Amino acid sequence: MAAGGVRIAVDVADMAAAETLLARMGDADSTDLMTNIGALLESSTRERIEETKTAPDGTAWPANREGTSTLLRTGRHLRDSLAFIASRDQVEVGAAWEFAHVHQFGAIIKPSKSPMLVFRLLGRVVRAAKVTIPARAFVGVSAADERDIVHLATDWLNALGAR
Repeated sequence: MAAGGVRIAVDVADMAAAETLLARMGDADSTDLMTNIGALLESSTRERIEETKTAPDGTAWPANREGTSTLLRTGRHLRDSLAFIASRDQVEVGAAWEFAHVHQFGAIIKPSKSPMLVFRLLGRVVRAAKVTIPARAFVGVSAADERDIVHLATDWLNALGAR
């Protein structure tokens, strides 16, 4: 299983019923399932940014030096750019804000046109040759998300079997 993936195991006692269900699955439009999974993952990503301040693997984000709400300091840019795209066979969740990748993966910022970066921190002017922004992963599938996705998929499969 790929990192961040979800695995669904099916125990089949009655092969005829399983074959019928598999045939229905092949013909079924799973866009609604993928839409529900996308909404779930978008919601849990917002919760990470607004409340838990943890990566999908549960590790706490490094604190920032100002002591402000990490990833919300500059406004709602990151949170407001969260979205998902669902199709029949996949869902993508992410953030469209131009600096989202910096927060997800971390970055080292160096001056491009002068020898030093100059910025304000806690009311003081700071000069630095570089600034390291630690990764604060916010997009991903947590253990709780995996459980919720399995429930959504199980409900979807049960509804197919009931048809």
